Amino acid sequence: MTAMSKPSLIERLPPVRGRLTENAPLSTVTWFRVGGPAEVMFKPADEDDLAAFLAGCPADVPITVIGVASNLLVRDGGVPGVVIRMGRAFVGIEAKGTEVHAGAAALDVNVAKVAGNAGLTGLEFLVGIPGTIGGALRMNGGAYGSEIKDVLESAWGFDRQGNRLDLSLADMGLSYRHSDVAEDVVFGGAVLRGEPGDKEKIAARMAEISEARGSTQPIRSRTGGSTFANPPGHKAWQLIDEAGCRGLTIGGAQVSEMHCNFLINTGEATAGDLETLGETVRDRVRDTHGIELRWEIRRIGIPLAGEVRHG
Repeated sequence: MTAMSKPSLIERLPPVRGRLTENAPLSTVTWFRVGGPAEVMFKPADEDDLAAFLAGCPADVPITVIGVASNLLVRDGGVPGVVIRMGRAFVGIEAKGTEVHAGAAALDVNVAKVAGNAGLTGLEFLVGIPGTIGGALRMNGGAYGSEIKDVLESAWGFDRQGNRLDLSLADMGLSYRHSDVAEDVVFGGAVLRGEPGDKEKIAARMAEISEARGSTQPIRSRTGGSTFANPPGHKAWQLIDEAGCRGLTIGGAQVSEMHCNFLINTGEATAGDLETLGETVRDRVRDTHGIELRWEIRRIGIPLAGEVRHG
């Protein structure tokens, strides 16, 4: 860097024990397989590394947290600032009595399996959520009649200054697909509550959920989770179907024929195609039913110049 040049973002960041990567590809990690790069990606070595980074990161640098990116649409212009990707240091899962302690990067399905192997019932629904505990905390993830707030004892995370926050269920402010916790809090993990149960019945219930998901959702396609939250008293998929959107295609993006609350990258879609298709669906549902669909898929980053986008 010369005396007159502006330092790059990575030069402004504090030293870490984990990994900092400039211009890190994100299309290879998202389930949609689209999107531009992260300006800088940070993979923390552990919670202390994460806390120190947050404490030392300049306040003007945007921070975005991702897990396995199963319910994430990264826009084609990429994500400015730092993307924190919670990785191996945060995947631990341990059953203790009737509790399951899980890191933020632990897959929901693995948490369900650990609980089942320990003879704990109540967490079987997590098999039906294709994401991590951190994402489930952020959006009160749920499926098949249950959600995180039904089983959450406590959670912990770190604020933008690197301070650890220990959060009770009440502190989380969980409601349908929503948490009141500040967006800049990075979750470290959670303690979930199960109840003693029969291992065979638990395994059977998880198999039932897995089979139902596989037979009704396009899980073998390049897709995300449910695109839109269900409006009060309605099913999003039914509103979309009645608005004539099943199979609707824009560019390489398509509304799934199998389950029309899922968008699919048929192979050549851009993030702009997918988002424009989603907004077109919202427009048609609004015109047909007078109901405003709310995105459940999280959209991050900036669109490329000239991309058509609503909302």
